Amino acid sequence: MASTHHLQVMLAAPEGPKSISMFKATPNPPESETDSLSALKAAKTPRKPSTMFMVAPDIDTESLLANACESMVSASVLLSDFADLLEGPHRNKILGIAQMVMLGKLAVYRALDNIDPHE
Repeated sequence: MASTHHLQVMLAAPEGPKSISMFKATPNPPESETDSLSALKAAKTPRKPSTMFMVAPDIDTESLLANACESMVSASVLLSDFADLLEGPHRNKILGIAQMVMLGKLAVYRALDNIDPHE
């Protein structure tokens, strides 16, 4: 069973702030963590991760998060530059994607702070 989530986003635009509504159908999470683990164990074929692109398994979490943050910063700059070339609804879509990247970046910053809190 899936539920629909509504997200209201305010974007800055040269002509003034704009509000964009987005709707996303998302599956409901498992009732408990043990339910999802049971479902994974019950699967007939175990999941085998792709080895085409692989992150070294001995990289520490802080380094992985720092790299993810740098990638998101780069994506944010690219999206902003690209949005400057567009107008109308296409520009708004790119700015919406940039907003999602920024929210992901904030989550990564929070995770980094949780690992090494500033005093």
